[in-house]
Amino acid sequence: MRQLINMNQSWSFSKQDIAVTNDVIWDASNWEPIDLPHTWNAIDGANGFDFYKGACWYRKSFFVSTAAHGNRVFIEFEGSNSITDVYVNGQHLGQHRGGYSTFRFDMTDVITIGAENILSVRVDNTVVDDVYPQMADFTFFGGIYRNVNMIIASPVHFDLLDYGSTGVYVIQEDVSHEKAVLTIKSNLTNDEAADKKVRLWVDILNAAGQHVGYAAKEVVLAAGETQVVEVPVVIKNPTLWNGRKNAYLYNAQMSLISYNDTIDALSIPFGVRYYEVDADKGFFLNGEHLALNGVSRHQDRKDMGWAITPQQHEEDMALIKEVGATSIRLAHYQHDQHFYNLCDQEGMVVWAEIPFISIMSKTELEGINAKQQMIELIRQNFNHPSIMFWGIQNEIQIGGDTPALRKLVNELNELTKQEDPTRLTTMANVMFVEDNDDYNRTTDIIGYNKYYGWYNGKAEDFAAWIDGFRQTNPTAKLGISEYGAEGIIQYHSNDPKVKDYTEEYHALYHEIVWDIFAKRPFLWATYVWNMFDFGANIRDEGGVKGRNNKGLVTYDRKIKKDAFYMYKANWSDEKFVHIASKRYIDRADDAINVKVYTNCDTVTLYVNGTELASQSSENRIFLFNNIALLAGHNEITVIAHQDGQTFEDTAFFNKVAVANPSYEAPEEKGGIVKNWFQVPDLGDMQVEELVITDDVYSTRCSMGEMMENDAARAVLEKYLGNFSEHPMFGMAQAMKIDMLASLAGDIFNETLLYALNKELTQIRKQSEIGTH
Repeated sequence: MRQLINMNQSWSFSKQDIAVTNDVIWDASNWEPIDLPHTWNAIDGANGFDFYKGACWYRKSFFVSTAAHGNRVFIEFEGSNSITDVYVNGQHLGQHRGGYSTFRFDMTDVITIGAENILSVRVDNTVVDDVYPQMADFTFFGGIYRNVNMIIASPVHFDLLDYGSTGVYVIQEDVSHEKAVLTIKSNLTNDEAADKKVRLWVDILNAAGQHVGYAAKEVVLAAGETQVVEVPVVIKNPTLWNGRKNAYLYNAQMSLISYNDTIDALSIPFGVRYYEVDADKGFFLNGEHLALNGVSRHQDRKDMGWAITPQQHEEDMALIKEVGATSIRLAHYQHDQHFYNLCDQEGMVVWAEIPFISIMSKTELEGINAKQQMIELIRQNFNHPSIMFWGIQNEIQIGGDTPALRKLVNELNELTKQEDPTRLTTMANVMFVEDNDDYNRTTDIIGYNKYYGWYNGKAEDFAAWIDGFRQTNPTAKLGISEYGAEGIIQYHSNDPKVKDYTEEYHALYHEIVWDIFAKRPFLWATYVWNMFDFGANIRDEGGVKGRNNKGLVTYDRKIKKDAFYMYKANWSDEKFVHIASKRYIDRADDAINVKVYTNCDTVTLYVNGTELASQSSENRIFLFNNIALLAGHNEITVIAHQDGQTFEDTAFFNKVAVANPSYEAPEEKGGIVKNWFQVPDLGDMQVEELVITDDVYSTRCSMGEMMENDAARAVLEKYLGNFSEHPMFGMAQAMKIDMLASLAGDIFNETLLYALNKELTQIRKQSEIGTH
């Protein structure tokens, strides 16, 4: 019978690359003792641009018991970022390229049974041209940050080398309330030297452990053969997996039997459901409309990076449940199996994706690694009922529009449909992809990452864009894959504005945008960016380095921002009241406005113990205006009575003579685009009208195109500085300056655009010169 032995304890770690010798068994007595999960970027990964990228080594002594005699022994890594070389007793077992999926190697032939063995692992988080991601707006934490296990299995077993999967796939051929027609596909391997006859047995158990279906098949496996075996199973009158209403799970008990011996066994949880996306009506689960009120999630947290525990995964899920979400976009890579299991158990509808993000490799145009990661994602997660959408790319157009990129995106979609025709494909277009672009017709459904109200325009612009897109693409199934704004709880304002980084603007932004989305139920899903603040080494804005602060919850999971409660009021049935701007304590105003988020019908306001006003409304946002403050300490309480219960919240404000300056973000707030350039003071330069034609350079051209021309490059560097040395240059060079201006109009103002165009338009394009 199969054994799984966890190997997380008692490792040695060296934060340096060591030359590989013949035996790869060094004296590790002076190495750092650690346990897994582990990352060497727990601290520096969220502090700014500079974090350690390179190769490090892990070493462990492990004992293989005599129970392994006659069996196969595998080493399993559930997540190691990003290029991992594995050595056992000096022998190189193999290399895995990619930082997010499970992978295994067979170490049977190099171990010593009944003795200590040495496992040495080289892990490198250096970005290389043929491993994804190439560049992204999150930190690539290095290390063995998930479990490592030893698996002992019979020579005849469910395939352990099938892209890190279980080797078993529960395929849902036809599901309804009356029946669930399934095909159970198993990859069976015979590593013995002789043919082997076995019986494959499938028992289907319901949630109470009762048998509701079974199937069996006799199989003859030739020596050294891996064979695909399919058996049909029907569940009559199934209980459907129905999201958060009823996340019902069955269990497929898989057995390989030889005579009276069970030689391998697996337990595969699964749920049966059917679903569709309608261009006019949105998402339907089991025939009923379900609003996919979604959040996105990154897996890291403060001072831990990606090396988090099962309990911390569970804490994340508890917070997502509390806010009332029905769907999660697990961005931008394969997440931990434990979290996918939690999504199954809690009824979350999931978008799962690969890290084909921002920039395509400039040298490896076939997308070999992207396709490998796509296959790993699908095969390892095929049986999770929560996953309904496979994401094939995120903002990959940032790296430039090329025929090779479009070809690869199409091939990834085709590969995904080939691997799993039962689910829908999707992708997240960057905001500047045109509404009529063919990208919008590649996948089954489409998402856009739009940041009106933060990077460009105002939050209200979502309405016109969504309606315009729908008019241009009446049959497209549109969702919003990302939207959000920075919210830093240090900063506060009575007059919140775009890019002021205050908690008040963060909440106001989400109020406006959610109201727009809620009125458009044809959107198949919307995903807040992000549920939690996360590490992003390329960032330096709002006085915070190395972090994206768009989360509804802080990086350490300690504080729920006001916007969290705005969504909870709209999404959750759990009754509560919440006074906003509690952290805006010192007030220089004689009177303030008090905002309350609640899903109760009536709220009463008390000021310094005196009842002041009550409001009744179906609106989830209650405003009590012009509430006078006394000098010094003030206590404000709101109380709601609902369904026989009382709900209460209290805030404390200090009336002060002078506004507290710490509530104001630094004047040089920064920004993801602003930090790329050093722009000179152009003074009172007079702006005149220019005629711009296609045969000359201008701000309509991409940065990369202009950098290839010496004269155009000199103009750019005159006005923008030597930005080619900036870590974000690879992302920026595919962008047109006019597009950058839409993201950072405070930098690329009318004067700067005029100055650039005045000189750029004097330079003819090389291709145009050659045609005359």
